[in-house]
Amino acid sequence: MIYLGADHNGFKTKEYLKKYFDNKNIDYIDLGNTKFQKTDDYPDFAKAVAKKVQKSKKATGILLCGSGQGMCIVANKFKNIRAILGWSSAAARRARHDDDANILCLPAWRLTNEKTLQVVRAWLATDFGNLTRYKRRIKKINP
Repeated sequence: MIYLGADHNGFKTKEYLKKYFDNKNIDYIDLGNTKFQKTDDYPDFAKAVAKKVQKSKKATGILLCGSGQGMCIVANKFKNIRAILGWSSAAARRARHDDDANILCLPAWRLTNEKTLQVVRAWLATDFGNLTRYKRRIKKINP
């Protein structure tokens, strides 16, 4: 399952992603904001997504805000969450493969809709490399 969350800066991009997921029959749950609200706060959505992803090793999350940084900061406060800033397809693939990133944070101010889709597709299509050194490093994150 993919859990989605976005503040006002990422709202339009999240809605665009939902249409893409609907067209591709990709399962997701939108944890908000469900309507554009200029005064909303990104930590609320980052927390909601991180808590859901925490509950299942198979769950992933996608968070959107203006820079993507705020969402990453909040999500990474949760145990077993490895949130990354996906500014490019290569960065998203590498974080998924090497670090088993389970939340993708996207900078809505910097990415076009097409670039967002490229990053998301790359991240979703990449599996964890499962090498001993990768598992060892991940284990050191949450001792």
